[in-house]
Amino acid sequence: MSECTKIPRHIAIIMDGNGRWAQSRGLDRLRGHMQGVESVRTAVESSLRHGVRYLTLYVFSTENWGRPADEVNGLMALLCESIVKEAAKLAEQGVSVRVIGDRDSMSEKVQEHLAMIERETASGEKLTLILALNYSSRHEIARAIGLMIEAEKQENITVAELGPESLRAYLYTADFPDPDLIIRTSGECRLSNFLLWQAAYSEFYFTEVLWPDFGAEDFDKAVAEYGARDRRYGLITK
Repeated sequence: MSECTKIPRHIAIIMDGNGRWAQSRGLDRLRGHMQGVESVRTAVESSLRHGVRYLTLYVFSTENWGRPADEVNGLMALLCESIVKEAAKLAEQGVSVRVIGDRDSMSEKVQEHLAMIERETASGEKLTLILALNYSSRHEIARAIGLMIEAEKQENITVAELGPESLRAYLYTADFPDPDLIIRTSGECRLSNFLLWQAAYSEFYFTEVLWPDFGAEDFDKAVAEYGARDRRYGLITK
């Protein structure tokens, strides 16, 4: 457990910099993604050590389909391989894996692997690891509005009765609390279509460290900075 007295319940990470890490070493971009898997393991272990209850990782966005086919195919193969290797250990650690995003448009093989890791880790109670795959926050919000309108028709609910909490129930993240802390690596300072609705009152932590180099000390530093902040939610400190 961390010595920090204020621990974020939910941390979300935009894992950026894998390609740049590889290219700076004269390696294929996929090697950067492979090294990034090590940082995922570290983030999970660090979350468990600190007592974080939810960890969301931005694994693959809808925009990522526009990358070279070789890289995309390599990423999907790496995802399936990592699931096979990590499922048993995650279950042993008490980690429950959940997937958010449009999985229906992913290959049958990937869908089978995602279902498998969710099934094999379902009993985990220490940490919920949420993988954002083929995820777009704009699509998520548009989808939620469509589902809410349909429910309104079926249940005869008036528009006046609908509000933010009504929409929340139709988001991919309906079962999870909003992130307290959002970390982005590699020096970029934007959300990139990630958890736009959920991030309304999140704290942000940006670091120049590339994701494959993001280790336990970097994780601890982000948690410590979060612990030093005063979250007022639009109010004032009494």
